[in-house]
Amino acid sequence: MPPTLATHTRAFLDYLKFQKRYSQHTLIAYQNDLDSFFVYLIAQFGEMELQEIKVAFVRSWLAELKSAGMESKSINRKISALKSFFKYHLREETISTTPMAGIISPKVKKRLPQFVDNEAIRVLFENVEFPDDWDGKTQRLLLELFYNTGMRQAELIGLKETQVDGSGNTIKVLGKGSKERVIPVSPALMGRLREYMTDKNRVFAQCDRVVLLVTASGKKLYPGYIYNTVKKYLALVTTIDKKSPHVLRHTFATHLMNSGADLNAVKELLGHSSLAATQVYTHNSIEKLKDVYKKAHPKA
Repeated sequence: MPPTLATHTRAFLDYLKFQKRYSQHTLIAYQNDLDSFFVYLIAQFGEMELQEIKVAFVRSWLAELKSAGMESKSINRKISALKSFFKYHLREETISTTPMAGIISPKVKKRLPQFVDNEAIRVLFENVEFPDDWDGKTQRLLLELFYNTGMRQAELIGLKETQVDGSGNTIKVLGKGSKERVIPVSPALMGRLREYMTDKNRVFAQCDRVVLLVTASGKKLYPGYIYNTVKKYLALVTTIDKKSPHVLRHTFATHLMNSGADLNAVKELLGHSSLAATQVYTHNSIEKLKDVYKKAHPKA
């Protein structure tokens, strides 16, 4: 990549990191999308300055992605990255026009988020036996936290003991963009959290004393550990295709909506920045109503 393009990319990523306070995972995604575009641009059209990039070049890249079989959702993410990049440089007056003005995002077929039904969740926590060791204790607790709070995987990994408020039965979660939200939990779950923290400090001579959940070696949890745990235990109680931590987040929200929770309240609990992101769960509620109608109404 030419030095000037690399410099412009670094300035944008620094803005996202220090001003917008995006996570490292998000920064890597932005960088990969931008690098992919610039590699294509140079290979097809040669080296150029930022202000020389035309809308036709962007369309050519998007057509290449489409012909390679990339899904519309992934293409839209790349379009979003480019729009943010050029919008930043417009504001910084590095460029006077943006090549993204004529770019239209492809339509994405809406898919309802998968979730675990109530009976499967009941079986998971009432009938499934967890190992009588530290891993078993940690694995059950992380599953309970996902289902009872709807927090994201990164939020759970970074959850600190100090974020657990035993007197108020709440957990303070640090979400995307360093936004804080407070999630209430049941007294029963809070009791298990207290017991876990006490046991952790007693069992381990040396462990990560800051984070809440740790592995059997006293180390901070990592994505692979969490994903494998969720996949293993959900496979015991459900046949849905996806068995990931995010499915438990979907399950948390869907069960709340199906029980009549207010949409704005669910939005706040999930830490969504807009109501549009939360409204997808209303569709699951509607589908449940349709199913009840078909099963119960004699004329259905």
